Amino acid sequence: MARKIARLFITVFGIIIGVTIIYSINEAMLNLGTGMSEVFEAWAVVAIYIAAGTVFGLISYFIAPKLVEGFKAAINAIDHRLGEMPLSVMFFGVVGLTVGLLIALLVSTLISGLTFRWLTVVINVLLYTGLGYLGWTIMIRRRNEINPPTWLKRGGKGKTNIYATPKLLDTSSIIDGRIFDICRTGIVEGTIIVPEFVLQELRHIADSQDALKRNRGRRGLDILKRMQDELEIPINITQCDYNDIDEVDSKLIRLAHSMGGAVVTTDYNLNKVAGVQSVPVLNINDLSNAIKSVVLPGEDIFVSIIKEGKELNQGVAYLDDGTMIVIENGKKHIGEDLSVVVTSVLQTSAGRMIFAKVKSAE
Repeated sequence: MARKIARLFITVFGIIIGVTIIYSINEAMLNLGTGMSEVFEAWAVVAIYIAAGTVFGLISYFIAPKLVEGFKAAINAIDHRLGEMPLSVMFFGVVGLTVGLLIALLVSTLISGLTFRWLTVVINVLLYTGLGYLGWTIMIRRRNEINPPTWLKRGGKGKTNIYATPKLLDTSSIIDGRIFDICRTGIVEGTIIVPEFVLQELRHIADSQDALKRNRGRRGLDILKRMQDELEIPINITQCDYNDIDEVDSKLIRLAHSMGGAVVTTDYNLNKVAGVQSVPVLNINDLSNAIKSVVLPGEDIFVSIIKEGKELNQGVAYLDDGTMIVIENGKKHIGEDLSVVVTSVLQTSAGRMIFAKVKSAE
């Protein structure tokens, strides 16, 4: 029913356009000294109006379904874009749009005296559309060069800096769980965003037949519930999805890029791919490594060797923060507490590994 009404309105609009075009042509001819009524018989003038209205009405009638579908797609795209846009970005966009429309208003007053009204209408439409869009895009692109108003930088208990970059969580960071402790410290600013497709992946893992995967998925859902209940920063679930993309990581990168947000992950590959596409990444492993105690080559540390290493005669120990220490010739000291000398430290996004050797007795 709605489609039929829309088609009727478009058809009527087409008829009006056809009649208006003939009317404008007649006015232009009158300005030149000769109107249509002086060239044609009265019935011919009426026939011209009817023919123009009929032609444009038929054209509008047949293209109406395409116009309706295009209009719906445009509305959905605008709604989708605005729905995933942070409030601070939208604020600057509205300011730019307002400035652009004001400039268009000033310019339109200068051309209001044009002889041809239809030309004035066309120019005004182009002015308002072009300058409004230009103001919107320029302000959004240059927003980082402008200090935001104080009400966009709220702080304090139960509030967040909505001007800060939104953080998008991937599945690995939720299952890992350390993001909950990091957010609880209060050092994370901005809104935490969990896309619906990440939640679906978590549910799929939680319903897995494999016990290990099932436990990991349920742990992730529990962590997310705790974050919503216990954290003071907002945790938003966005329904935004990209049906043309199958892979969750690709969807997440695209969403982060469109929102101007950062991806929070423990996935090494996602970290690299996002970096290639210029999407900011907060790698929890990198953060964890950055706050670990610094151990330098040549330094003595006291450890307990607990198991055999992969290579011949190696022993393995761990620091309190979980860092693995591979000890040369440490196999024969398994179960002993002793002092070792650090020989080298291997640091990667996946973690840190310390290589040491048993300190020789003096």
